[in-house]
Amino acid sequence: MSDPKPTTTPRPPVSVLLVDDHLMFRAGVRASLDDRVDVVGEAADVDGAVESAHALRPAVVLLDVHLPGGLGGGGAEVARRCADLAPGTRFLALSVSDAAEDVVAVIRAGARGYVTKNITGPELSGAVLRVAAGDAVFSPRLAGFVLDAFGTGMGDVALADDEMDRLSAREQEVMRLIARGYTYREVGSKLFISVKTVETHVSAVLRKLQLSSRHELTRWAAARRLL
Repeated sequence: MSDPKPTTTPRPPVSVLLVDDHLMFRAGVRASLDDRVDVVGEAADVDGAVESAHALRPAVVLLDVHLPGGLGGGGAEVARRCADLAPGTRFLALSVSDAAEDVVAVIRAGARGYVTKNITGPELSGAVLRVAAGDAVFSPRLAGFVLDAFGTGMGDVALADDEMDRLSAREQEVMRLIARGYTYREVGSKLFISVKTVETHVSAVLRKLQLSSRHELTRWAAARRLL
């Protein structure tokens, strides 16, 4: 008689406070998140977000960068004011803005990540889980802003010359652009090569670096301060 298969207890969903001043957008985000995430409250401005975070103590506050109310500091003000009021709560910025000053301001205030509003529902749910677990999460094109602003504070990993030596000069150019979040078409336009050629270079880069996706490539490049 075979031993019974071990049972695993499903993890409870991550509690989230959703902060954005547009009701329709909050409704869309709520509908897009999967069952790994539980939206326990919503807020539309800075003061409401701080009050709700203090009362609800969610695992993650998912907040817009530009919010009315408070002292005019938006999402960054929420993160700063909640540092003592809601210890243990983590913050993930979700914004239409990809401006460097917005990214840096909210990260300096204590947010663990920053993603833009073109993210898909499953990707956003995954980002919430990663932030709740203590990881830092950024849309690929924004990682360079953080590295420029914080230098080695985001990870002091030495550049491995032998890894870079595996890539041709053109492959290194393609690698940096892809890691920053550019599409194949955008890379081709910048380097004056065809999309098919870009695809060929990306395949070669992933093979030589023993990576399986462009997301792994972004993490690899960010760790080595190549963005």
